[in-house]
Amino acid sequence: MATATPTQSSTPSAARTAAPAQAAQLAVAGISRREFLYYIWGASMLMLLGGVGAVVIWYALPRFREGEFGGVFPFDPADLPRPGDAPVTVPAGRFHVANVPDAGLIVLYQVCTHLGCLPKWETSQDRFACPCHGSQYELDGRWIGGPAPRGLDLFPTTVVFTDGSSRSNAETQRPIPLNDVSLADIAAVRVDTGARINGPPHGTPPYTQS
Repeated sequence: MATATPTQSSTPSAARTAAPAQAAQLAVAGISRREFLYYIWGASMLMLLGGVGAVVIWYALPRFREGEFGGVFPFDPADLPRPGDAPVTVPAGRFHVANVPDAGLIVLYQVCTHLGCLPKWETSQDRFACPCHGSQYELDGRWIGGPAPRGLDLFPTTVVFTDGSSRSNAETQRPIPLNDVSLADIAAVRVDTGARINGPPHGTPPYTQS
């Protein structure tokens, strides 16, 4: 009589077969090191481009409105002083408008170049005088005396005439000649308070018509 041979259970074999399949599925689901580096590189490029774009937009768009300190400040030609008269101070623009005899129009930053005090025009002495440490300046901003390292800084200015022509001192950094024109011929004066120019060094000779 034949005896039945006990059969082994198929469960361990099935488990061994399923294990590699599960491992393969996990390997497919994950990302390789190369793919991970690609993702990091792509994210870095996006951040870089975003930063560059933000900077371009920041500098391309105007940050100051007209008539606000830091931007182009209009000055009424009717308020221009006559040559040699006391300068006109514009507190909102932080500048003095001076009409220098034999030189022309110049717009001076209101702040002393020493420690930032506010020099005022002294009519009796015919000069700007700083109330803090005694620095003094000519009508055209040139240094006279005191601890200031240079003359008063100036703002680039454009004078527009009624015939459509204009004059600017953005490049010359000198007074704008007006001796050959009438103040009635000036249609507009625009002061760029966002582009301050360093004042003249010690010993600068008087400005003359150029």
